[in-house]
Amino acid sequence: MAMQTHAGDPGAFRDFDLMRVPSPCFVVDEARLEANLRILADIQTRSGATVLCALKAFSMWSLAPLVSRYLSGVCASGLWEARLGREHYGGIVETYSAGYKPDEMAEIIALSDHIIFNTPAAKTRFLPMIKDSGKQVHVGLRFNPGLPLGDDAKYDPAAPGSRLGTLLEQIDAAALDGVDGLHMHTLCEQDLEPLLAIWDHIAPQIRAIAPYLKWINFGGGHHITRADYDREGLIAFLQKVRNETGLHCYLEPGEAVALDCGILIGEVLDVVENDGPNAILDISATCHMPDVIEAPYRPALLDEEGETQVRLGGPSCLAGDVIGRYAFNSTPEIGTRVAFLDQAHYSMVKTTTFNGVRLPALALWNSNTDALRIVREFTYQDFKGRLS
Repeated sequence: MAMQTHAGDPGAFRDFDLMRVPSPCFVVDEARLEANLRILADIQTRSGATVLCALKAFSMWSLAPLVSRYLSGVCASGLWEARLGREHYGGIVETYSAGYKPDEMAEIIALSDHIIFNTPAAKTRFLPMIKDSGKQVHVGLRFNPGLPLGDDAKYDPAAPGSRLGTLLEQIDAAALDGVDGLHMHTLCEQDLEPLLAIWDHIAPQIRAIAPYLKWINFGGGHHITRADYDREGLIAFLQKVRNETGLHCYLEPGEAVALDCGILIGEVLDVVENDGPNAILDISATCHMPDVIEAPYRPALLDEEGETQVRLGGPSCLAGDVIGRYAFNSTPEIGTRVAFLDQAHYSMVKTTTFNGVRLPALALWNSNTDALRIVREFTYQDFKGRLS
């Protein structure tokens, strides 16, 4: 889920020299990431809940040692993320997928501490394999609370007709057989109030079946590390759920882990005059920030100011490869560097090589020490290797 409503906080990136890295390039601030992780670790300690990092949103595994220092593990969306979690992060590996391939299930069981199923039928199909493995695995079932509170149905798993999770009223004794806990994920960049509303909606049913369960997982979408998020309220809520139901609580923040921790730097390649200036960047919406098109949303630009409106777009052949209109003091010249804020989560994991557009390099910067390291630069072989 990645429909952005948060404007983006430039933080220490205000003082970062955009010419220090190749273009295009994702730059992640380790110090800002650690600040977010400290907040999440505090929630974990004070609430008694378990907090996992959602790899679907942020899986820059060069920072796995830092993430693992503060959080209890990761949640994965399938086999490959589960492998990444087990190889690099340590701690709990929880795997949920809307659909599992039978020929991958043995490896998923070997890698995972928790396996969450989308439907009772999937749980019934694979539960014998888990039991036969002899491994202690927590089995979960994802439920749909049936209360859509998102701004966009495309990013709301509780929207009518959703394929994600089983409606709570459809969960009976047979559905709970062999199940250790329930999982929900219906929020997207939201505050505490929607979570409280969902709990009020489902609490009577959860209390009724809680004696048969060990835990409840409230998924991700909680904007916990945003400055105005009610963190004290979240702690009180998690403690309340535990006291009322006896269930251990889990959270799976993804965006909150890397919120405001990264920028995507690019440069102007050319300018086309048509209904105002159109600056062509080496950053592509469709290749590097697909949620700009899918959601849509408008990523904030570092140092946006002035009265000249410039439409920024990418180098691909897609006519709609447009990021948006931004304010400049004057039409930017070829070679001008720009940076989009809050790009460490989702954008990085969703990049593609459509049109043979180069993938952005990956860099780590520490705003406390000013240390900078280029972690990876991508080549033609990364494009070629995907295709044959």
